[in-house]
Amino acid sequence: MTAHITHFINGSFWSGTAERHGEVFNPATGEVTGQVDFASLAVVDEAVSAAKAAFDSWHKTSLSRRSQVLFAFRELLNARKGDVAALITAEHGKVLSDALGEVTRGLEVVEFACGIPHLLKGGYSESVSTGVDVYSIRQPLGVVGIISPFNFPAMVPMWFFPIAIAAGNAVVIKPSEKDPSAINLVAQLWKEAGLPDGVFNVLHGDKVAVDGLLEHPDVKAISFVGSTAIARYIYETGTKFGKRVQALGGAKNHMVVLPDADLDLAADAAINAGFGSAGERCMAISALVAVEPVADELISKIQDRMGKLTTGDGTRGCDMGPLVTRVHRDKVTSYVEAGVDQGATLVVDGRNPQVDGAPGGFWLGPTLFDNVTASMSIYRDEIFGPVLSVLRVKTYEAAVELVNDHPYGNGTAIFTNDGGAARRYQNEIQVGMVGINVPIPVPMAYYSFGGWKSSLFGDSHAHGMEGVHFFTRGKVVTSRWLDPSHGGLNLGFPQNV
Repeated sequence: MTAHITHFINGSFWSGTAERHGEVFNPATGEVTGQVDFASLAVVDEAVSAAKAAFDSWHKTSLSRRSQVLFAFRELLNARKGDVAALITAEHGKVLSDALGEVTRGLEVVEFACGIPHLLKGGYSESVSTGVDVYSIRQPLGVVGIISPFNFPAMVPMWFFPIAIAAGNAVVIKPSEKDPSAINLVAQLWKEAGLPDGVFNVLHGDKVAVDGLLEHPDVKAISFVGSTAIARYIYETGTKFGKRVQALGGAKNHMVVLPDADLDLAADAAINAGFGSAGERCMAISALVAVEPVADELISKIQDRMGKLTTGDGTRGCDMGPLVTRVHRDKVTSYVEAGVDQGATLVVDGRNPQVDGAPGGFWLGPTLFDNVTASMSIYRDEIFGPVLSVLRVKTYEAAVELVNDHPYGNGTAIFTNDGGAARRYQNEIQVGMVGINVPIPVPMAYYSFGGWKSSLFGDSHAHGMEGVHFFTRGKVVTSRWLDPSHGGLNLGFPQNV
């Protein structure tokens, strides 16, 4: 029997009858495990209306009370993170340890948002003129929409909604229809934590729901993570309808290995960053730039390590799981075929892997190309699968030029033991997130996540102080008051309520 997955609106699961549905698969078996309701425009309006009504009282709730709800949610999510991870593995396919790591990284943003009283503190200048004081405050926007991708069904939404809610906004989230169940459990945890009904709403669906949020007059801001083509569409459409938009797009992350690097460390990093989560990470390393003469030795080390990886059902302790859908697996496979056709050297072919799982799963094993050039589609495009391409260059300068010429600028890493080279690289490279001997430079929650060039549309990165500023707007107050007289006695200890 398949599960019925539906919207969570105004504190409860939707009781209506959907006109359209989508299928949810277990990628490790290929079986349909659920049916998810797709929202009509009427349902979009229902969710936004519930959020708008809840915002009216939530944004007036004291910072102390909001923090208490955030802390309660943090404790509940931490206690149930194993259950959230299991839902991710069942619908996305990533191995359980990776799913648990995803939830843990999301929790870091929740913990950051728990400090919202400090994060929203403004400035104060006394007596800028005789008897005149000036101070700044930040206030919430209203109803905000979050459109999240399939590859991180828990972590990516948590880049946004903890800060949005802590700042006093109400949220309508449209998760990926491919793995929708994890966010429904998160919604239940919010309710259990004491969040008022309507502050957090889940809207399932496809482009109809997305366009409904983008065009709805009561939605004030949109946060999105996904492919560059859709990010551009989200940004252009959202801003057309007067919304504040942050749209994080695609990536082609380079790992540059200099001749003085520790090649064992670099080979381990290439495996971990290239094939973790089956390469379905916006921060995955998919292009390894080897500065000669290290390429042959480095490829040999990588190939040796690839031979030890196990691919299979994410619940069985394997290193790498399946891809999320059959359609996506076939798309990634077509890139492998294109790489062969365009003249790249296929060192390890993952198209017919030995797997610890059902034959109907959406399998593609780790794949390694050598002698890749900048004109090939396996280098130009974001593949979003377990395909690692090695490009050979002769100098550091050629490596920098290669990275800077690529239209994506999300993340990059350099492996070297030369501090001067590393410092030069971090300053010269035109990429938003840089790792030095760190292959996946995802910032901590109190810094901000986001790329440059075609990897970001809009001005704000996710979480950190940029996230706080995105979900609030500033106001400056200039005031003059006569000296008041105070009176009355109260010996009780002052309390925050």
